[in-house]
Amino acid sequence: WAATPTATACASPASSDPRTRTRPPTSAPPTQPPGPRTATTASAASSPTCSARTLPRQTASSPRSPAAAPPAGSPASSAGPPPPRCPRSTTSSASSSRRTSTRPSPTRFVHQDMSAPISHYYVFTGHNSYLTGNQLNSDSSDVPIIAALQNGVRVIELDMWPNSAKNCVDILHGGTLTAPVEIMRCLKSIKEYAFCASTYPLVITLEDHLTADLQAKVAGMITETFGDLLYVPSSDTLNEFPSPEALMRRIIISTKPPQEYREFLKAQGDQKISGNADKLAEEGNLRRIDSNADDSDGKDEPDDEDDEESEEEDPKFQPDTACEYRKLITIHAGKPKGRMRDALKVDPDKVRRLSLSETQLGKATASHGADIIRFTQRNILRIYPKGTRINSSNYDPMKAWTHGAQMVAFNMQGHDKSLRLMQGFFRANGGCGYVKKPDFLLKTGPNGEVFDPKASLPVKKTLKVKVYMGDGWRMDFSKTHFDAFSPPDFYARVGIAGVRADCVMKKTRTIEDQWVPVWDEEFTFPLTVPELALLRVEVQEYDMSEKHDFGGQTCLPVMELKQGIRAVPLHDRKGNRYKSVRLLMRFELI
Repeated sequence: WAATPTATACASPASSDPRTRTRPPTSAPPTQPPGPRTATTASAASSPTCSARTLPRQTASSPRSPAAAPPAGSPASSAGPPPPRCPRSTTSSASSSRRTSTRPSPTRFVHQDMSAPISHYYVFTGHNSYLTGNQLNSDSSDVPIIAALQNGVRVIELDMWPNSAKNCVDILHGGTLTAPVEIMRCLKSIKEYAFCASTYPLVITLEDHLTADLQAKVAGMITETFGDLLYVPSSDTLNEFPSPEALMRRIIISTKPPQEYREFLKAQGDQKISGNADKLAEEGNLRRIDSNADDSDGKDEPDDEDDEESEEEDPKFQPDTACEYRKLITIHAGKPKGRMRDALKVDPDKVRRLSLSETQLGKATASHGADIIRFTQRNILRIYPKGTRINSSNYDPMKAWTHGAQMVAFNMQGHDKSLRLMQGFFRANGGCGYVKKPDFLLKTGPNGEVFDPKASLPVKKTLKVKVYMGDGWRMDFSKTHFDAFSPPDFYARVGIAGVRADCVMKKTRTIEDQWVPVWDEEFTFPLTVPELALLRVEVQEYDMSEKHDFGGQTCLPVMELKQGIRAVPLHDRKGNRYKSVRLLMRFELI
């Protein structure tokens, strides 16, 4: 049963490691790997997926493969230029040879409505995407960016700083000992891997610490590198965000407007600019922006370091430079300034992005929970880790999700329980990186009332889970991995991650001295908000004298579980799927 491909849970990754497949002859045309497909693309030919393993450090001389055209007949082919081919990474790591991608199976279809504004979706979001390790002194590189894109992340964050010569731009975590990487290396890798795992839009959030001349240089780099892949908005401000469907295979930019342009408009007191500035505006060379947009997009607390602080001021107003940089911005960013209630006010004429730290979110939800939900019905809320998480750990994403926050930014190199929840959550909807928010977070009552996450809710669904048995450890682990002298003693933990009322973990009995444990136990989970519930499954090997040994885990969206008896693949702590380890389980949602 463990090898039966049809008996899988909702988020089963590909059943074989892409690195073991035979490469086509060099004379053959390159193959376009599929991203998540909509139902209309079911007849498209299947191609090998891209590998998402530990990537070798690339050098500037590393060859890059040419781009390939999208599959013929794909509806995405009319929604923008074809994406570059996703090259496969290789590794000599013996431990990774028995694991496959963290991504869901590419045969999973996107089944949710993708025609609503982006603000109606949760988006798979990375934080400081260029860091290889901790937030203090690790290297900056394009390697973690590539890995994130291969695993389906749809928001990449780049922190831009002047290089040591002040004549170009480096990517690094400012104010720390992190080593820099050149921005062009990151941009080229983003272009190459942008649509490797998903054809839906990729957002690049830019944390801008640049002078006007370097902003202009970045604008040129972005335009030249991405070409027709880059989405450039046609108007100064948007009164509604475009839909993921409308932006398929497009790259969009999110950042704050240029510092000097903002200060210039602020000095004008929101009055019409006269003289030459008026002429420039009429010609489209100067665009008006919100004079209330502020300097940064994140931190106002000592321990929460993020987003556009400590900027270098440029007193000279350069309208052409400002315009070239600003016109690339689709999602305008800002941070709370003054009272939180004012920061969360909804402007009916334009939409924007607001960033809060996890600490700020906790404080805001205590007194402004309804305001946050109203804000996120039209606008985008980004949450990022507090600055004290120097080890690149993560936070519980559920509070942000239950309040409608779309971009819950995570350290993708921080392999902890929270990241496993994030990976499980975005296995939904074909693994495309966009998950539709529940209807109750998008509705407003006749008197302006919205969903209250603190309210006591009735049970809406009941999930029954039966754990029959497990197998595969004897193939994926050495005979002495768990115990030097006897077979392992396995037990399973099964539970729910979701709203507070639904969270629970239960465990089976321990089966001693068995590589193929048979538990045959059933658990029942009442769910008040099944739309946000995740099924957590872990296997541990009992050790009487030491810490129990890890035997695998997975996390699956409850509403996408296939009912009946299923073979459920398990993953390691980093989210990489084991080649053979599976549990035989039964799911019933009533």
